[in-house]
Parts: sequence; structure tokens; C-alpha cells
Amino acid sequence: MSKIAVIVTNDVEDIEYTSPVDALKAAGHDVTVIENKAGNEIKGKHGTSITADKSIADVTPDDFDGLLIPGGFSPDQLRADDRFVNFVKTFLLADKPTFAICHGPQLFIQTGLVSGRTMTSYLTVQPDLYYAGARVKDQSVVVDNNLVTSRTPDDLDDFNAAMLTVLKNN
Repeated sequence: MSKIAVIVTNDVEDIEYTSPVDALKAAGHDVTVIENKAGNEIKGKHGTSITADKSIADVTPDDFDGLLIPGGFSPDQLRADDRFVNFVKTFLLADKPTFAICHGPQLFIQTGLVSGRTMTSYLTVQPDLYYAGARVKDQSVVVDNNLVTSRTPDDLDDFNAAMLTVLKNN
């Protein structure tokens, strides 16, 4: 099955991490949590504890078949670090399966690669995507080739299903 990178840091929206990761693992995919330092303890907004498997310095996009970016405040912090932005950029340029929910698409804006793409996000991020050139849809999940985006925890069932379908078709 596929190797999936999950980039995440403190204040991630817990369920936007746990639900997709559980769905990926249940489908037989290998998930690697990436943060600033391997072994770091990451705390979700609601108390979920996540341990980083790898440091962003120790991985390359070539190590993975897909990328998951959970929401919450995590993506806003990660987009300030060029290592994470470049990691995401490589996935988008290669059209590798890339999945983001809620505030996750903030990282796409930072790459400069949203123009012409169709996507969704949390309500307050949608204008940012629009002004960056994306075609924004307000629906539970949007699939644009291998890019899957979603809005909120309420949309996780649709997001997870779309994510698994894209992986199955790659």
C-alpha cells in the first residue's frame, strides 16, 4: 500500500488528524508523522497526543506516495517554515495525492501553486484561496486531480472516502 506523510505540529484540530489517519491505516496505508524533530510530542487543540516519527530534515517527498495536512492552527505555523512549504510544493508539482482539510490549504497558498486549482477549506481560508487564484467551492469535499480538500470536521466522512479513492486510483 501507499506511504503517506502527515505534516503536523501543535494545536492541530485533533479529529482532523485522528479520523483521516485511522482511515488510512484501516485501508492498509503506512502513515509517517513529520514535525520539526523526530520524537517530539505534539499536542492537539483538544488534548490528543501525537509523537513525530520523523523530522522534516530527515525526509524527502520521494519517500512518500501521498501527503495529508490536517487543520487547526498547525498549518498556519508550518507555513512559516520553508522546509514544510517546499515539501508541500514538491507534492503539488508532481501531482502526487495531496489531502488537506480545514486550514490545511493555507500551506498551498504559501507554495504559490493554487492559481487555477479547484478546492475548498474552512470558511475563513476560502477568501485567501480565492485571492491566490483558486476556484473555491463551498462543499464538503473537492477533488481536483490528486488534490483533495475539505472544510470542517463535519465533512470528514466525505474527505476520508475521497482520499482513499484517490489513493486507490494511483
